[in-house]
Amino acid sequence: MKLIKLSFLVAVISLASCQNKPGAVSQKKLETSIDSVSYAIGLDVAKNVKSSFDDFSNELFLQGFQNGSDSTDILIDQAQAQAVIQSYFQKKQQEEAEKRKAEGEKNKAEGEKFLESNATKEGVKVTESGLQYQVIKEGTGKKPSADSKVKVHYHGTLIDGTVFDSSVDRGQPTEFGVNQVIRGWTEGLQLMKEGAKYKFFIPQDLAYGANPRPGGAIKPYATLVFDVELLEIVK
Repeated sequence: MKLIKLSFLVAVISLASCQNKPGAVSQKKLETSIDSVSYAIGLDVAKNVKSSFDDFSNELFLQGFQNGSDSTDILIDQAQAQAVIQSYFQKKQQEEAEKRKAEGEKNKAEGEKFLESNATKEGVKVTESGLQYQVIKEGTGKKPSADSKVKVHYHGTLIDGTVFDSSVDRGQPTEFGVNQVIRGWTEGLQLMKEGAKYKFFIPQDLAYGANPRPGGAIKPYATLVFDVELLEIVK
């Protein structure tokens, strides 16, 4: 979480000076370096507060700032303030971890159900690892090895159809090493010949498992679907 920046926020409250009581904020121009850094700190603190709290009292924040500035009417001391912040974020971290776990279990169960049904569809083949694929168009060129570099076009979706990445939509194919991608891709590409177009249905353990890219559309334990066209073996 943002314990370091929130600790910095407490330091700002304790050390900054303010001549006026909290109220309407006057609009001032940035004329000196102190003006600029003061304003920049305010922006940074506000940004981190907004990203750290779902609910926040501006009034009590300003009261705390004022009390810390003039060292009067302080409701809790510095040590208590740190303890309150730490306790809050520890609880929030625990709640978020439990939420991620529940979401992951849901995604895993939905993916398994999807793959179980998908495996019965006409034209869908299943490898020993659990990778499912469907030949859309067979190729006539060579097959890549794990050490090959390939050029491909692809379109990636979640099982509900949500697009999370697509070189097709960007209009620009991409190149990469066969062994530099997720396991489902590494295995699937070696089944294809140049010019082929396959559809991959990739179980979560052959994709990103519990650790997808933070902040992306792919959630923990998500099953992925890709349309992949092998354009060329580059080397």
